[in-house]
Amino acid sequence: MSVDNNIIAHWKRSEFLLIGGSAGSFKLIFNIVKNFNADLDKAVIIIIHRKKNFFSEIEKLFAENSRISLKEIRDKEVIRKNTIYIAPANYHTLIEKNGSFGLDVSEAIWYSRPSIDVTFESAAEAFKGRCTAILLSGANQDGAQGLLKLRDNGCLTIAQNPEEAEMPQMPFAAIEIKAAEYILNSEEIFGLLQQ
Repeated sequence: MSVDNNIIAHWKRSEFLLIGGSAGSFKLIFNIVKNFNADLDKAVIIIIHRKKNFFSEIEKLFAENSRISLKEIRDKEVIRKNTIYIAPANYHTLIEKNGSFGLDVSEAIWYSRPSIDVTFESAAEAFKGRCTAILLSGANQDGAQGLLKLRDNGCLTIAQNPEEAEMPQMPFAAIEIKAAEYILNSEEIFGLLQQ
């Protein structure tokens, strides 16, 4: 793997992992979830854009292929390590400073609810530097401003290389505003998370 020791060290120190993606990101997120070690000592929070009022089997599919506990986020639920959380459709997911989730039904952002920006920006305030965040393939700019706020708060921020992303707009938007500290190919992201 061609990432340096600094990124590996920061990842190992992180208590939380945020993953945001939209069109073109599902397969990579699925493979990440499938290959997490059973003793992962972190909370993983996944925000994937979904069409509203569209019943999704994402949670079931992911849970059947995960070695660790996986669940859809519920309002006021306390965030726990060694658990994968998936943002529900039709709600924005906020990270509260007391370490719990908040669900919100305010206006869609970038035509999306859940919005990656909303979760990333609230996590920047709640987690400070204890977090790693990854922005993957997507067809709009959601997540870029949130990733920048995370970087400004000392978090490790990564964007998928737009050249290999199925939909490059989302990671490219983050790179353009210098929100991503590192730009990694999917294989490098996958390798990092196995450390």
